[in-house]
Amino acid sequence: MIGAGLILLGVGALDLARKRLSGAKLGIVLVVLGAALLPLAAWAGAAAWWFAAVAVAAGWAAVTSTREPTRWGLWPAALLAVVVAVAVALIGVRDGQGPLERIWPIDSPLGVVSLDLAIALAGALVFLVESGNVIVRASLRCGVVAAEAANELKGGRIIGPLERVLVFALTLTGAFTLLAAVLAAKGIVRFPEISRDHDGGDRAEYFLVGSLVSWVVALGAAFLIWWGTAV
Repeated sequence: MIGAGLILLGVGALDLARKRLSGAKLGIVLVVLGAALLPLAAWAGAAAWWFAAVAVAAGWAAVTSTREPTRWGLWPAALLAVVVAVAVALIGVRDGQGPLERIWPIDSPLGVVSLDLAIALAGALVFLVESGNVIVRASLRCGVVAAEAANELKGGRIIGPLERVLVFALTLTGAFTLLAAVLAAKGIVRFPEISRDHDGGDRAEYFLVGSLVSWVVALGAAFLIWWGTAV
């Protein structure tokens, strides 16, 4: 689980940075991010996974964009899902979690939270904020009409991350009734905008596809945490 957490943390943090940076500045951010993750990985007894996290983050940045869809579509997201799944399959919550485990406070209101679980949760949450938007954007078809729909429903850029974090948290805590209410509320709030759609149905398509992909990303992250603790 520590490997998946570090990978998601690296990818998510880099996406947050490159939302406003590009070129040489982005390269500097990648170096700084790698330097910041190295002590965490070393103190957690997972230095080998640091190399994987930096490599995956660099590869992700090379084939995706935080501003517009790329020709790679959803393939980078699918490959990333395979990588983190393999990381969880190889190692779940470890018995020994490095020097940092000795000072890590494992008690919490929700029960015992090990160092591996804490890093995985942090990585998933950081990933859901901006990297989730990258995946949703990649799932939407290009074109002028789609761009107009994106502009008219641009509140989704803010609602989306909040929604994914809520879906992630409610799924992990088993609050499925509240989860259903949140998802239904989004449809009700967006209904007036969708009802004004033209014959092409582009605004409705944008909303439905974007919402479904966003929910799948959040549910996938929650499943990853559940699976990691069960391994």
